[in-house]
Amino acid sequence: MNKAIFFALFFIQTFISAQFSERNLSSEKWQFRNAKDNKWLTATVPGTVHLDLMDHKIISDPYKDENEKKVQWVENEDWDYQTVFKVSDKELENQNADLVFHGLDTFSEIYLNGKLLKKTDNMFRTWKIPVKNDLKVGDNTLQIKFKSSVNVGKELAEKVPFTMPESPRSFVRKAQYQFGWDWGPRLVTAGIWKVVKLNFWNHAKLENVKIEQKSLIKQKADLIIHAEIFAENEGKYSFTTDIANHDIFLKKGLNKISVPFKIENPHFWQPNGWGKAMTYVLKFALKKDAQIIDQKDETIGLRTIELIQEKDEKGKSFYFKVNGKPMYAKGTNWIPSDSFTPRITKEKYQKLIKDCKDANMNMIRIWGGGIYEDDEFYKACDENGILVWQDFMFAGSFYPSDEDFLNNVKEEVKDQVNRLQNHPSIALWCGNNEIDEAIVNWGYQKQFKYSKEDSLQVWKDYKKVFHEVIPNALKENLTSEKNIYWPTSPSIGWGHKESLTEGDSHYWGVWWGEFPFEIYNEKVPRFASEYGFQGMPSLEAVKSMFSGKPDLSLENSTIKAHEKNARGFHIINEYMKRDYVVPKDFVKYNYVSQLLQARGMKIAIEAHRRAKPYNMGTLYWQLNDCWPVISWSSIDYLGNWKALHYQVKRSYENQVILTEEIDGFLNFYAINDELKKFDDIKVEIQIVDFKGKILNDLTTVQNGNTLEGIAKIDHIEVKNLIKNSNKNEVFLKLILRDINKKIIAENLHFFAKPKDLKLTKPNIQIKKISSTEIEISTDVLAKNVYLMGDTHFSDNFFDLLPKTSKRIKLSKPVKKIESMSLWETMNP
Repeated sequence: MNKAIFFALFFIQTFISAQFSERNLSSEKWQFRNAKDNKWLTATVPGTVHLDLMDHKIISDPYKDENEKKVQWVENEDWDYQTVFKVSDKELENQNADLVFHGLDTFSEIYLNGKLLKKTDNMFRTWKIPVKNDLKVGDNTLQIKFKSSVNVGKELAEKVPFTMPESPRSFVRKAQYQFGWDWGPRLVTAGIWKVVKLNFWNHAKLENVKIEQKSLIKQKADLIIHAEIFAENEGKYSFTTDIANHDIFLKKGLNKISVPFKIENPHFWQPNGWGKAMTYVLKFALKKDAQIIDQKDETIGLRTIELIQEKDEKGKSFYFKVNGKPMYAKGTNWIPSDSFTPRITKEKYQKLIKDCKDANMNMIRIWGGGIYEDDEFYKACDENGILVWQDFMFAGSFYPSDEDFLNNVKEEVKDQVNRLQNHPSIALWCGNNEIDEAIVNWGYQKQFKYSKEDSLQVWKDYKKVFHEVIPNALKENLTSEKNIYWPTSPSIGWGHKESLTEGDSHYWGVWWGEFPFEIYNEKVPRFASEYGFQGMPSLEAVKSMFSGKPDLSLENSTIKAHEKNARGFHIINEYMKRDYVVPKDFVKYNYVSQLLQARGMKIAIEAHRRAKPYNMGTLYWQLNDCWPVISWSSIDYLGNWKALHYQVKRSYENQVILTEEIDGFLNFYAINDELKKFDDIKVEIQIVDFKGKILNDLTTVQNGNTLEGIAKIDHIEVKNLIKNSNKNEVFLKLILRDINKKIIAENLHFFAKPKDLKLTKPNIQIKKISSTEIEISTDVLAKNVYLMGDTHFSDNFFDLLPKTSKRIKLSKPVKKIESMSLWETMNP
C-alpha cells in the first residue's frame, strides 16, 4: 500500500470515529447483589444471576445432581446490577449519546447517576435511551434493578378474572422454557443477557437497512434498499451503496429512503442438497459534506420462496417452493442450546448447524418457547443452506391482550423482524407453538372451570394477538408482501382427521398416545412439523449429571431428576419391550434406548418420504438439549450425536431406496430430492443370511421411469423372496443404480423386530489406519455396531454386513476404542 492510500484510509477511519463511536459497556467491571443486601459481588455481563451466583459458590451448579431443586429461591428475589464507567470531555463533545441494551431479562429499572431513565418489561426487545444530558465527565454510575419475573407475573395474572394455564409465565415476555418443560429445568433467570453499548454520534445515523428483492431471474436481480435514518438536524446528506452515491435531504428526526440496486447475473442462494448457499455482502455508508458519518454491512442471499397451499382430491397441499422448484423439507426442531443463554457461544451455534448440514437437513424450526436466537445462529444457517421456520416466542398457553401487552408484542416483533429479515435463511414467520391446539384440545377451560364468557374471551385474546397484532406488525416492518406468515403450528390438532390432509401437523400418537411406531405408516400428514420419541443421551452426558463419582443406575435419583417427563421412563420401557430385549445393565440400556429412539424416527421419516409429494416435509422433535437430560434430542447437551442423529443422516440422504411391507408383500420406493434426475434406474435385490450367504439374488428389477422425484417399483411377495428361510435369520439388501451402474442408494430391510432376530456373536475387529481413521470388520452380521471413545465417529450405530469392513473417520486421535453390538444386549 502506498503512502497516499494509507493516509487517506487513516483519515477516513479517524473521521468516522469522530462522527460515530461505540463503546461496549459489557466489558466494564460489573457488580450484582440481592436487592435485600448491601454487599456487592463481582458479576459477568452478558450473563444471568444464576451464573453469577454459581461463580461465587452461593448456589451449586443446577445441572448437576438434584441441585435444580435447591436453587428455586433465586426466581423469587429481586437483583441489582451496576457498573461505573468513565466518560471523557472529548466524548461529551459529540452531539448525541445513546445507551443501548440489546437484552434485559426482564422487568427492570435503569438508572444513570441516580436518575431513573427507563422501565423495561420484555426480554426480547432492544432498549435504546438518549443519555447525552445525563452523562458527566469522569465516573458515571449505571444501575439496573431487576424485579422477580415470577412475582411480577403473579401480580399481572391477578388482574385477569380467570386462571390462565401455566400462569404466570404467559404474562411475562421472556423465554417460556425457563419456567420448566418436559425436557428442561425450571431456571427463571434475571440479568443483562446481551451486550450493553454506549454510542456517540453526530449529524445523523443509520438506524436500519432492509433489502427488498423485487425480482430475481438468471440475468438480473432487482433490489430496493430501504434505509431508516435518524437526523439530528435537517440538511443535505448522501447515501452510498456499493454501486452508486445518492444525494438525499433529511428532515430532523426519523427519515425513510428507498434506492434501487441491481446485481447482474446473480448467484442464487440454494438450500442444502441443491447447491451452494451463495451470499453477497452489501456495504452502505451515510455521508455529510462528503465525509462518512455512519456505515453498515448487510449479508444477503438471492432466492425466492413460496408456501404452496392448493386444494386437491385429498385436502390441501403444504410445501415450500424455493427458486421456483418444490422442495422436500428435511429437518428438525430447535430449542435454546443452554438454559443460560449467554453461555451459547458462536462455536456452539456453528457446530450444531454444521451437524444439521452434515445430516442432510435443509430446514430448522425454531420453537416458540425459547428465544429469538443470536445473529450467529442465522449467519450459520445462511452459510449452510438451512432454511428457518421462525416461531414467535409464544408456546402452549393462553396469552392476554390488554393494551400494554399488545403494544409490547408489537415492539418485540418490530425489533426482531428488523434484525432478522435480511437473512436468506428465513423462510416463514409463525405466530406461536400449539396455542390454537391448547385452546381447542387440551381441556384447560374445563380444568379451570371457565364460564362461557371466559372461554370466548380466551379466543378473542388469541385472535387479537396472532391474527391482528403480529401479522399487522409484519406488514409494517417487512419489505415484501411475499414473506410468509403462518398463525400457529400445528394448524390443526393431531386428534382431528384434517390434521393429516392439510396444513402442518404435530403428530404425538407415538409417545403421548403410546401407539406403536408402525402407526406412523398410517398417520402421514401433508407436512410433519413436529413428532418425536425420547432416548438416553451419551454416557458422557449422563456422567456429567453428577458432581462426584457417577452412579449409573436407572434407580439413581440424579438420573431420575434429569428425566423431566413424569412418565418418561415408563413410556421408554413399554416401547422397548415391544421391539428389544430390555437390558438390566445401564450401559446396555443406554445404548438400546438410543437404538429405540432411532428406530421410531426412521419409521416415521421413511413413511413421510414414501408419501412424497402428498407429504412434503418432515421436521422431527428435537435437535438439541439445553442441559444434560433424557429427551427427544438427536444431539445431547455435550454435542454428542446420539444414534438418532446418525440415523437421520442416513434417512435424509437426497437419494434413498425404501421398503414398505404390507400384507405379505414388499413395496419398493426410489426417492430423489435433488434437482437432477436419473435415467433407467435399476434395483438389485439379495436375500442374505446373517453369516453372509446369498440365498436369493434377483439381480435387477427394471424400472423404465426416470427417477426425478419418487418412483414406486413393483411389489414382491415376501414368501417368494425368502423362500424356505427363517425370516428371523435373513435380511434383504438393496442397491439402487443408475444407467451407468453407479450406486445411487443402498438400504437393508429386516423381516423381524430386533428382539426376534437370531443373531450370532460377531467377531468385531478394529484396525488402526491412521491416528484419525480406523477400519472395522466382522465375520457375521454385526447389528447396530456401537463405537465408544472420546472422539466423534463419522458413522456409528450402523449395521456391518458379514465378511465386510468399513472405514470410520475420527474427529481426534484417541487411545482406546471399544465396540458393542445388539448381540451383547440379547446375550448377557
